Amino acid sequence: MFEEALDAPISITENATRKVRSLIEEEENPNLKLRVFVTGGGCSGFSYGFTFDEAVAEDDTIVERDGVTMVVDPLSFQYLSGATVDYKEGLQGSQFSVNNPNASTTCGCGSSFSI
Repeated sequence: MFEEALDAPISITENATRKVRSLIEEEENPNLKLRVFVTGGGCSGFSYGFTFDEAVAEDDTIVERDGVTMVVDPLSFQYLSGATVDYKEGLQGSQFSVNNPNASTTCGCGSSFSI
């Protein structure tokens, strides 16, 4: 499923787009895409994961913004619908984060949640 960034059921911020583009340039592989996923575990039940991937499955949701592609598998998508992926730098370090309206609770580190 292809989605434009402005109409997407999951979105990526300008900060995250800029960071992804920078990391892809460092790797010198323009075929890389940011894969966002959800796994079981973490202090709140589920955890967010981020990786780079060249492959896109037929049933992945694809979101493009400013030349950057983000992909989400169907299982993770059900937990991430309506979410926004961001990149933050602060006192606790730099990291990708997810603002997820589906999460009923999140942990202090911001990388795990429960529904």
